Amino acid sequence: MYKTWVIIRKEWSEVFRNRLVLFSVAFLPLILTALPLAILAGIGGANAGEAISASDMPEAFAALCRGMSAGDCGSYFLVSEFMLLFMLLPLAIPVTIASYSIVGEKVTRTLEPLLATPVSTVQLLGGKSAAAVIPGVAMTWAAFGVFSIGVRILAKPMVAARLHDPMWLLAVFVVGPLLAVAAVSIAVMVSSRTSDPRVAEQVSMLVMLPLFLVIVGQVTGLILLNAQLVVYIAVGLLFVDVGLMAFAINLFQRETILTRWH
Repeated sequence: MYKTWVIIRKEWSEVFRNRLVLFSVAFLPLILTALPLAILAGIGGANAGEAISASDMPEAFAALCRGMSAGDCGSYFLVSEFMLLFMLLPLAIPVTIASYSIVGEKVTRTLEPLLATPVSTVQLLGGKSAAAVIPGVAMTWAAFGVFSIGVRILAKPMVAARLHDPMWLLAVFVVGPLLAVAAVSIAVMVSSRTSDPRVAEQVSMLVMLPLFLVIVGQVTGLILLNAQLVVYIAVGLLFVDVGLMAFAINLFQRETILTRWH
C-alpha cells in the first residue's frame, strides 16, 4: 500500500505540470458547471420550465414528474439533461491524466527506472490508475455540489429537491467512479501500446462515445434513465471494471517496455 501511495504522489507531482491536464482538472468542471447554471438563469431561473412545452420532452419523462406542475416538469427535464454532463467529468479528467501517465514517461525516459524498481505491476498500475481516478471523481463531486447549490438558488424547491433523488445520487456517487475506473483501465491499455501521448488520449477518449449515445437517447426519448436502469448500469460497470483491470495488468509487459524503450 505504501508503494502504491508513493506512485500516486509521484504521478501528481509530474502530470499536473502539463497545461492540458491542468485545464481538464480545473477548467472543465468549471465550464460544465457554470454553463448549465448560466443557461438556467438566462431562460428564467425558477420559471425556466415555462419555456419548455410537453412536446419538447419525451412522453415517458412525464412518469418522473408526478406531483409536479407542467412548468416544474419542464424545469426538471432541463436540469436532468444538465445532470448527464456530470457523467462526462469522471471520464474526461481521468482519461487525460492516465493517457499521459505511461506515454509521457516513455517520452521523457523516466519509465525505465520506475520499472526497474521492486514494484509489482499491480502496485504500479494501481498507483497510476488511482492518481487519475481520484482527481476526476473529486472534481466531479465538487462540481455536482456547486451545481446543486446553484439549482437550489435558481430553480423552485421541488425541482432542486429532485437532484437528491436516489437515482441521481447513485449516478454521481457510484456510477461516476465506476466510469472513471473503466476509462482509466482503457487509457492504461492504450498507453502501454503507443508512444505518442496525443494518440493515447484520442484513442482513450473513444470510451466517452457510449455516454454520448446515452445522452442523445435521453434527449430524444429513446432511453429514459430511471433508478432501475442506473442500478443495472452500476452492476454492469462493476463487472466490466474488474475485467478491464485484469486485462490491463495482463497486457502491460514491463520486460518488453524495458527492452523496447531503453
